[in-house]
Amino acid sequence: MASVPVYCLCRLPYDVTRFMIECDVCQDWFHGSCVGVEEDKAAEIDLYHCPNCQVTHGPPVMRKRRGGHKQSDARRDSGRLVQTGSPQFVRELRSRTFPSADEILLKPAGAQLTVEFLEERSFSVPVLVLRRDGLGMNLPPSSFTVSDVEHYIGYDKEIDVIDVNRQADLKMKLGEFVEYYNSPNRDRVLNVISLEFSETRLSNLVETPKIVRKLSWVENLWPEESIFERPNVQKYCLMGVKDSYTDFHVDFGGTSVWYHVLRGEKIFYLVRPTPANLSLFERWSSSSNQNELFFGDQVDMCYKCSVKQGNTLFIPTGWIHAVLTPVDCLAFGGNFLHSLNIDMQLRAYEIEKRLSTADLFKFPNFETVCWYVGKHLLDTFRGLRENRRHPASYLVHGAKALNNAFRAWTRKEVFSEHEDEIPETIKTQQLVKDLAKEIRLVEVSEGAQLVEGRARGLGEPDVSASVSQLLSAIYTVSTCIEVSYDFFFSGLIGPLSLFPKFSITFVPFFFFFFFFIREEAPASPSTRDAIQGMLSMANPPSSSSSTSSSPLSVSGVHAEGLGLVKEKGGRATWMMGGPKKSEKKAPIQRPGKRPIKRPSGADRSVLSFLSPGKRPKKGLATAKQRLGKILKIHRNGKLLL
Repeated sequence: MASVPVYCLCRLPYDVTRFMIECDVCQDWFHGSCVGVEEDKAAEIDLYHCPNCQVTHGPPVMRKRRGGHKQSDARRDSGRLVQTGSPQFVRELRSRTFPSADEILLKPAGAQLTVEFLEERSFSVPVLVLRRDGLGMNLPPSSFTVSDVEHYIGYDKEIDVIDVNRQADLKMKLGEFVEYYNSPNRDRVLNVISLEFSETRLSNLVETPKIVRKLSWVENLWPEESIFERPNVQKYCLMGVKDSYTDFHVDFGGTSVWYHVLRGEKIFYLVRPTPANLSLFERWSSSSNQNELFFGDQVDMCYKCSVKQGNTLFIPTGWIHAVLTPVDCLAFGGNFLHSLNIDMQLRAYEIEKRLSTADLFKFPNFETVCWYVGKHLLDTFRGLRENRRHPASYLVHGAKALNNAFRAWTRKEVFSEHEDEIPETIKTQQLVKDLAKEIRLVEVSEGAQLVEGRARGLGEPDVSASVSQLLSAIYTVSTCIEVSYDFFFSGLIGPLSLFPKFSITFVPFFFFFFFFIREEAPASPSTRDAIQGMLSMANPPSSSSSTSSSPLSVSGVHAEGLGLVKEKGGRATWMMGGPKKSEKKAPIQRPGKRPIKRPSGADRSVLSFLSPGKRPKKGLATAKQRLGKILKIHRNGKLLL
């Protein structure tokens, strides 16, 4: 028979009727009566040191109060909220009025809540489903009680319990909590919100909503062969007695969460995760008088949402919320990471790190699942590109945020803090590089569509076709030779190398070119002509007998006012006015040797953007060779595919 754990100086088992306090040094629990700490004074202690630890760490550290106890007494006398979770706090919270969450909630029927429904709305506001029909989830009947929970999980299961009056955590056996819950006389308000039961018999009775199973990273992307422990956060049982209160928080790892109230009722106080509100939340969470400040008063809008028996609530990523239990309640819920709001999930994770949140209250192996998702996104983008399809904009935005996080986690100065969560099957540097490349290729393709759509909107079908052909050629060439955006486009179009984003440089350039300095355009050009124009922009032929009379031409569209002039070192720069025509020089003759033939203008144009006036960097010679296999440049400047 397993021994019963004992606590305190008296070394007695846990007694639910006696107040206890935890030592912040040794993490042992002590009866207040044994160590001389009164329950109503415990909230004033910031760091408690037990008698044994006081020898080495000194006496307990008290909370700092602005204005001392006089201000605290004045607050009590004025009737304002004082101690979070206290009976007075709950009474006043019940009596207050808040804006109704009906202003922001979505209320679809269960069958309407699909992935497409959330994609269209970005899953940016809470969703309340009044009836569970159509949600595709299984739950016990409404007659199910906390005693049944004990039956399926076991009396001896150790669980985390919140003492609401003190807003402190303690551990109990599930059977002891059920006895307390069913007792008519309760001397304290205890709340259970973190009983995860995926590995128990109760799991067979509960199936998460279908939408959660479709979106969840862990459900869909966690490999079975992973050496890391699978995060079990999908199924929670919540048991709270009347007046239970959970203070404002963001769910760990920025996870979204679902709640279904089987019996009773819960009231949610919801705050939007705007940058300003998240900053206020972080400041409030780290303040010394957090338990005396109601966070809902710190923000411009705090919504009240009542979730009654039979209702199901879905809270999106990052929403700051508190929960009040007005009557005894039994509910089920779970957390899940997904791809609809990756950026916000990462922001919430960074807030947790800055607040030094304990590992117990973090999403298990958060960075590990992110690496698996990064590999999945890379494969997805490649597959879509091969089929000439485009990923959803939220996926591209999320992939960027994820790749930035990967770069931050793999920096040399912090790598040791993150390497334990990197899967062995992931090559981090290669993944970061490949994912960045796929994102850039998507941006190129989207840029082509944007310019083409703009041209069509202005009634320029020929110009639209020219732009589409040119950008399609750029996209194809950059894909085939498998070089990075920075190398290909910075050499091809000099000014673009000064700016980091294609979307804010390349597209406006074509707008300017086609809509301000264009002339009559012939019928739709061929891809060959489009690429020829691309090469002309890189470095126009110096020969006066060039087939194009303009320094910049794309399929008959001319620009007389812009030109490329080569400076020292072979770098090409843009300037107003056409370039000066260079005279044709005779081949150099060397005594006793055959004449050396200089490369033609088209040859020089290709070579100049591959290696502008200096020795190519490592790896560029290979790109040059690949390009040579794809494009055969005739010495007269004609382009053959």
